[in-house]
Amino acid sequence: MRRLRTQAGLTQEQMAERSGVSVRTIRRLETGRAADHRLGTVNLLADALDLGAEDRRQLAAVLAPAHPSSIPLQGKANGDSDVGADFDPDGPFEPEPEPEPEPESEVDPVLAGAARELAREVGRRWQKEEEQRRVHDPFPLPVRWNRAPARLTDHAENIQRLPPGVRPEPMEPAGDLRSVAEAYRGIPSGRLVILGRAGSGKSIMAIRLVLDLLGGSGPDRSRRVPVIFSVGAWDATAVALRDWLVDLLLRDYPHLARRTPGGSTLAAALVDAGLILPVLDGFDEIAEGLRQEALEALNATSSPLVLTSRAGEYAEAVSAARAPLVWAAGIELAGLTPDDLSAYLSRTARPAAQGGRVPGGEGGEGGEALWDVVLEVLRSGKGRVGGRLAEVLSTPLMIALARTMYSEAPGRDPAELLDAGRFPTTSSLEDHLLAGFVPTVYRPRVAERAATGDPDRDRRQDRRDRDRRRNWDPDRARHWLGHLAHHLVRLDRDRHDLAWWQIGESLPRSTRVLTVALVSALCVTVADWAVVLLVAPITPGEALVQGAVVGPVGGLAFGCFYAAMAAFGGGSFAPSQVRLRLRGRTDGIGRRPVRTFTDRFAAVVPGGFVMGIGCACAFALQRALYEGRSLTDPALVEGLLINMLVLGLIFSSAAGLVFGLLAALETPLDVGSAATPAGLLSANRATVYRQVLVIVPVLTLAIALGGGLVVRLLAGVLGPMSWKLPEGLVIGAVGGLGGGLSYALCFTAWGQWLIFSRLLLPLTGKLPWSPEDFLDDAYRRGVLRRSGAVYQFRHVRLQHHLGHTYRRRQGNYTPATFPMPPR
Repeated sequence: MRRLRTQAGLTQEQMAERSGVSVRTIRRLETGRAADHRLGTVNLLADALDLGAEDRRQLAAVLAPAHPSSIPLQGKANGDSDVGADFDPDGPFEPEPEPEPEPESEVDPVLAGAARELAREVGRRWQKEEEQRRVHDPFPLPVRWNRAPARLTDHAENIQRLPPGVRPEPMEPAGDLRSVAEAYRGIPSGRLVILGRAGSGKSIMAIRLVLDLLGGSGPDRSRRVPVIFSVGAWDATAVALRDWLVDLLLRDYPHLARRTPGGSTLAAALVDAGLILPVLDGFDEIAEGLRQEALEALNATSSPLVLTSRAGEYAEAVSAARAPLVWAAGIELAGLTPDDLSAYLSRTARPAAQGGRVPGGEGGEGGEALWDVVLEVLRSGKGRVGGRLAEVLSTPLMIALARTMYSEAPGRDPAELLDAGRFPTTSSLEDHLLAGFVPTVYRPRVAERAATGDPDRDRRQDRRDRDRRRNWDPDRARHWLGHLAHHLVRLDRDRHDLAWWQIGESLPRSTRVLTVALVSALCVTVADWAVVLLVAPITPGEALVQGAVVGPVGGLAFGCFYAAMAAFGGGSFAPSQVRLRLRGRTDGIGRRPVRTFTDRFAAVVPGGFVMGIGCACAFALQRALYEGRSLTDPALVEGLLINMLVLGLIFSSAAGLVFGLLAALETPLDVGSAATPAGLLSANRATVYRQVLVIVPVLTLAIALGGGLVVRLLAGVLGPMSWKLPEGLVIGAVGGLGGGLSYALCFTAWGQWLIFSRLLLPLTGKLPWSPEDFLDDAYRRGVLRRSGAVYQFRHVRLQHHLGHTYRRRQGNYTPATFPMPPR
C-alpha cells in the first residue's frame, strides 16, 4: 500500500482526504499493525489510488484476506459499480472506528501506567546519554545503511507476514541515522538486525532508534516500550530470554519491582504482556561458544525485537544455526567516506581550542588548517598511507578518538598519522589512537568557577567540583582503568558491565574471605566490649578477655559462612532493589506476605545458625580459659554440643524473624532514585543504614525473649538449662550489634563496596581512594558510558586495549602460548 501511494504521488494526509479513511488507519495499514479490514475500506483506498483490477486484487488479498469470495475488481475510478458483494458505493459510508491506543484499551490500566512511566524514564536516560556521547557536536556523523545480504535475513514474505501467493513489497534499499525508525516501522514482523564493523555506530543507531520510536507517533509509541539491553552478558544455556530480560529490567529500573495484583513484578508483567520491545545491543559480544544457542533461543520466539552485531560474528552464528533470525529484516552500516571526514573533522577543531593559531593556519580557519594536510591526502585517495588512514577513519569510533587526540588537545598535529614508517599497518594506526585516548582526556584542566550569586554557596560548590573533577594523573588513571578492564576478563568470556557491587571480585577469593573474617571479628569484639563494659557485672580485664575471645571466634564463623557462599555463588551481593520506610504506610512490594516471610526466613537461617555456633564456641573457650579446664574435657564438650544446638536455634529463629520484619517494611525505589550507578549506590547505602537501625534492637529482643522460649521447649529433652532475662539481654545485645554490623559490612552490596573497593583496593594501589568519583569522572570524560545501573567502557575495543596494556605492565605477566597443531 505504501508503494502504491508513493507511485500515486500522495502523502498520507492527501490520501486520507481523498478516501475519507483516517490518517491513523492508513498509517496502521502501511506499517502492518492493522488486522483484517472491511472491503468498504479497501474499495475507498483503491478508488483514491485509482487502481486497476490486478492491483485491487492484490490490495484486497493483503488487507481483507477474510473475504476471498468478494474481492473488489473495479470501483468508481472506471465507472463500474460491480464492486464487492458487501459494499454499496451509493449507500452511506460508515468510516472504520478509530482504534484506541492499545495500552489503554487492551492492557490492564496498571500495566499501561507502568509502560508510560517506563517510556518516559527510558527516553530521559538515553537522551542524556546521547548528549554525553556528543553525537550532535558539531553535527551527527552521516551513518548510512544498506540492506543486509540476503543470506543473513529471512524471506521477504516471512518478514512482511504475507499469505501464500502474495508478492512482497521491497524494503527500503538504503537510509541513514535519521530514517532507521521509519524503516523499522515499515517492518510488519517488528524484527530487525543491525550489522556493521566494530565501531561503525551500531550502538548509536540503536539509541537513535529508541528515541525516535519513543518520540514519534504511531503504534510503536502506544504499544511497546523500546528498551536497550546489552546482550553480551546473556548465557542462553543457563537463563531463558524472558527471565534475563526481567532481571535486567529490575536491575536498571528498580521501581519495576512493585507487584501487580496477580503477584508478579511489574517487570515480569510488562515482558509477559508484550509491552517491552527488546533492543539487544552487542550480539557479537556473547561468548563465541554461546552465540548459536542464543540465536536458536531468539528464533524460538516470535515477538518483535532489534538485534545489533558485527557482521562476521552474526554470519558465523547463522551458519552454525543454519538459519538467520527468523522473520527479521537486516541492514548493514556503511563506512564513512573522505567527504564525510572532510566535512566533520574540519569543524571539530575550534580556533579557540588551538590558541587561535594552528600548524599551517592563520588563526581564523583553525579547524581547516589543522586537518588540511590529512584531508588533502584522504580526498586524493592516492598512496597506501592515505588508503590505510581512510580505512581506519571510516568508523565513528576511530573518528571520535582522532578528534579527541588532535582537535581537542593543543600541540598535536594530525599529520603524524601519515607517517608510514611509524604506522605501517591499519592495526598500528588503530592502536595509536586507542593508546592516546586516555592520556588526552586526562590532561590537566582548569575547572570553571561557579557563579550563583551567593559567595558562600559558590565556594562550597567549587570545593565539591574540585573534589569530583580533580586532575587525575594520566598514568595512574590508565593504570586504574586497566585494572577495571582486566577485572572484566573471565576464563570463559569477557564481561562488559562494570557494576560497582562486583568490583570487589577483582580481589582473590582468599583475600576476600580473610577480610570478611577480620571485619566480622572486629565488629563482634567491639560490640562485646561496648555491651559488657556498660552493663555486665564483671571486671574490665575479664571483659576485655571475653571480647578478645568472642570476636575472633565469631569472625571465624562468619568467614567460613562467606567462604561457602563465595565457593558456590561468587561471594558478591547485588544491590537491594528496595528501600525501607520506617515511618508511615509502605507501598507493599508483594501481596503474598507468607511467601515473602518464608523465603526470607529460609535464606537467613543458615547464617543465624552459624552465628549461634560461633557464640557457643566462644563461651566454651572462655570457660576453659577461666576454669583452667582442658578443651577435651567430656563435660565441656557435652556442654559445647548442647550450646551449639540451642544457641544455633535461638540465633537462627531470631534472625529469621528480624528479616521477615524487614520484608514488611520494604517499599520499591522511586522511578528516578536509582537511575545511575551513583544513584543506586546512594539508595543502597541508605537502605543498609535503615536495616541496621532495625536489626540491632529487634535482634537483641528476639534473642533475649526467644532464647527463654527455646530453652523451655528443649529443657525436657536436653536436661536442665538456664536462660535468665538479664543474661539473655546481654547475649542479645552482643549478637544484635555485632551481627548487625557484620551483616551490613560483609553481606550487603554497599558493605562490600566499602571494605573492598574503598579500602582494600586503594590500599593495594589498584583503585583511587574515591572510586565512585573516579568512575563518574571517567564517564564525564567519555572513557566510560552508562547502561542503566552499570558502567561500560566506551567501546569494547578500548576495554580490551586497556586490559591488555595493564596485563603487560604486570611483573608476573606471561603471554599465553599454545602448542602447534600436528601436521
